Amino acid sequence: MLEAAPDAMVIVDDAGSIRLVNAQTEALFGYRREELLGRPVEILVPGRFRGHHAGHRNGYTHNRQVRPMGAGLELHGLRKDGTEFPVEISLSPLETTDGLLVSAAVRDVSERKAAEEQLTALYEQQRHVALTLQRSLMGTPRAVPGLNTASRYLPATQGAGVGGDWFDLIPLGAGRVGVLIGDVMGRGLEAAAIMGQLRSAAHALARTGMQPRQLMQSLDAIVAELDGPDQLVTCCYLVVAPDAGEVTVCSAGHLPALVAAPGQDVQPLDAPVSVPLGVGDHLHQQTTLAVAPGSSLILFTDGLIETPQGDIEEQLAALIRALDKAFAAAPDLEAVVDDVLASVLPSTEHHHDDVTLLVAQLPAAPLATAETELTAEPASVSSARAFLAESLVEWGCTQLSDDAQLLVSEVVTNAIQHGQGPVNLRIRLNSTELTVEVSDHSHHPPQPRLAAADDESGRGLILVDTLAGSWGMRPTDDGKTTWFTLKLARNRPPARRS
Repeated sequence: MLEAAPDAMVIVDDAGSIRLVNAQTEALFGYRREELLGRPVEILVPGRFRGHHAGHRNGYTHNRQVRPMGAGLELHGLRKDGTEFPVEISLSPLETTDGLLVSAAVRDVSERKAAEEQLTALYEQQRHVALTLQRSLMGTPRAVPGLNTASRYLPATQGAGVGGDWFDLIPLGAGRVGVLIGDVMGRGLEAAAIMGQLRSAAHALARTGMQPRQLMQSLDAIVAELDGPDQLVTCCYLVVAPDAGEVTVCSAGHLPALVAAPGQDVQPLDAPVSVPLGVGDHLHQQTTLAVAPGSSLILFTDGLIETPQGDIEEQLAALIRALDKAFAAAPDLEAVVDDVLASVLPSTEHHHDDVTLLVAQLPAAPLATAETELTAEPASVSSARAFLAESLVEWGCTQLSDDAQLLVSEVVTNAIQHGQGPVNLRIRLNSTELTVEVSDHSHHPPQPRLAAADDESGRGLILVDTLAGSWGMRPTDDGKTTWFTLKLARNRPPARRS
């Protein structure tokens, strides 16, 4: 019976001396049978394991437990020539007239270990490729001047580790910033590929200045045209106007964005949430909310709070409590996100979904703002110049006056000649630049063109493009706003006015 066993069989007494072995033991360990009988079983064990071997054996002897091969211990054996090899050992007690013996079935698992290591290496290689692909599709948003941010992205630890989470920060000009977060439902490379398409499309659409609800409707159409099975995507897009203290929000089925105002508890933004992208035949709504200067916006994907057993409302409440505690204790946003993740995800090594967390802090209020309404007639150009010049004198910023008056003349003239009145002029000053916005009630965008030598007009926007630090146009519900900025000279900060 011993010789018929497929594995090497070693039987030892309660002192650990070898009493019986089979032919498979001779073949596996390289000893002749007579070389093993009566010797301590530790002769078959590498030196670094011998100190623990007797304890393990005595434990099995005392408990009278049988260890089947499938649940055996994975150890190492030592051949006569000194080579080590991985083994799997199954122990079982044998009651005999000579006392209790311990039978050890020893199996060489070298080939299995090699195959497992090869599969592990292949898996890690594929996971690395998948994560590299996802990160390239997800992109790394550039820092946006004036907007302090901190973010974390943790890929799932299950499977290939890729999914459909993404976020983006999009400079929109004139101090405005688009903040976007989304989640393609599902896992794997397909979800990551769809995420990449939507992120690129959303970034390009946002740069046109379109309103959040328009962007969401466009993304909805893109999702509907994707190949393959029906896709569902949650997405939230915010346009932050820090100088105006406003945030415009549109959410397509996404978890609520949160806001932490200075000195106040964290609260969800009071914004409507429509159906996810891909459902179709639903209008997406947006709302504009006042947000105090210095407030922090918190956006995240469901992997941060959803668990198979947990209640989503309870998990959201736990996240808000963690944020309150982190903002009260942490000196900066990087510390805030670290503290929140440590609280909400104490074990970041085991999560089944991607986790994305983004915190964006609005800057302090602008140093000064001024606004006036102008009639759509030529005389309003001089009124605009005078209003701008007087404001800059009051703000102690006369070094920009000449260029600012020249450019505001061109933009207001363009609005009067090619737009529809009345015309609104708004100017804002912060620590680095002056922003001038001219709004009218025509949706026709300004068109820079090269004027001929004998043309009396057509050079205004080219002049704006040449002299302004930056300029652009964004559509509004009732028309458009054309804006330009001028940088302040270094080491010459303006005087702050109340």
